[in-house]
Amino acid sequence: MPFEDVGEVGCDPRTALVFEHGWQSWSPTGAYRLDERPPRAADPTIQTLCYRPETPVPDGLFQGEGLLALDPGDGGPVEVWSAPGPLEVPSIRARLEGGRVVVSSDGPVRHWRAEGGLDGALRGWADTMATGFAPASFPAVAPMWCTWYGYWDKVTEDDVVENLRLSERHGLGADMFLIDDGYEAEIGDWLEPRPGFGSLERASAAVVEAGRRAGIWTAPFLVGERSRVFREHPEWLVGGADAGRMWDQGLAVLDVTHPEAAAHLVNVFRSFGGLGITHFKLDFVYAGALRGRRHRDIDPIAAYRLGLELIREGAGADATLHGCGAPMLPSIGLVDIMRVSPDIAPTLQPKAGDISQPSQLGARLTGAAREFLHARWWVNDPDCIMARPGVEAREEWAAHIDATGGLRGSSDPIAALDDWGMETTRRLMIPTRTEPS
Repeated sequence: MPFEDVGEVGCDPRTALVFEHGWQSWSPTGAYRLDERPPRAADPTIQTLCYRPETPVPDGLFQGEGLLALDPGDGGPVEVWSAPGPLEVPSIRARLEGGRVVVSSDGPVRHWRAEGGLDGALRGWADTMATGFAPASFPAVAPMWCTWYGYWDKVTEDDVVENLRLSERHGLGADMFLIDDGYEAEIGDWLEPRPGFGSLERASAAVVEAGRRAGIWTAPFLVGERSRVFREHPEWLVGGADAGRMWDQGLAVLDVTHPEAAAHLVNVFRSFGGLGITHFKLDFVYAGALRGRRHRDIDPIAAYRLGLELIREGAGADATLHGCGAPMLPSIGLVDIMRVSPDIAPTLQPKAGDISQPSQLGARLTGAAREFLHARWWVNDPDCIMARPGVEAREEWAAHIDATGGLRGSSDPIAALDDWGMETTRRLMIPTRTEPS
């Protein structure tokens, strides 16, 4: 739909702030002065991977996905423009014309004024969006240990078992051990191990036999061009959908509306469940909401939600679904845990200056701006604890984690921690808060 003006508000450009809510986990989110340029994608590939692909923002405009708020900065009410609900998410833009802010949208919006400042307006908005979708409460989630930031895509079965033992020895309190990217043969071939990883069955069994929960990473809606699924089942792919490029290959999208592809998706997660795996990190799931030709002619957001429902069918009602790189509003009520920021990194600054890319700066800024979602829509995931020597600004990152109510998860090789890192990790590894932030 074309953008149409839906309202305008007078304000003082010297004091007013515009709050933009990003489309997915990695999309920058925050409040900006009217003379600032908010974060934007550094190139078209990042626009696809980390922003809303179909609505890049023209220069000089502000844009929120499903939410844009204007705080006049003078103590007056905050003006809020919002999606009607999680199932239809318009892009909402604002432009400054003289002393007035003009708002436009490419879909239906609700508008209201909220007292209590910007923080109060955001909490009220989150409560409104949750009604009828999110559960009434969120039980505490115990801390975890994750392979990714220590071993990247070269992780092995032995790495998992070693850190399981070290966590016990050092009393780190990790209840779940998440095997992240690197165990699989290819993106899309989730049940086939990468040569050199070892045995997923043995690694999962070691975790379960130790009385801990086993977790696994997938990018369930992506199909890499090198994968067996891509070669053997082109009919399972969304026509014309380009999910970007990662892992040195182009990425296609699994069409969950195709009966055989849907059955395949359910089987993948049912098979993981058969190994005792109960925690599922679902990454790069923005792909499920990309536009394209599907077997059934349904809206991309409806297709995305169908995909999550199929994953739940395979994983089981008691499994934990953990979203990442995920469209925010369309995920309400379908995931238990949600990454609310870009990836952390050993470095403070992101590559190309784009804070949607892995960095401490981007993760801190967007994570703090979305803290209000915790225990309203899901359990927030601010990303992992990194406390080993050589991590830039590790004290500041630890302070950010300490200030959140969300998921705590160490991702250092435990043997690499010095005294400060060990003490800090042990202190931060606590269950999530059950009250909204």
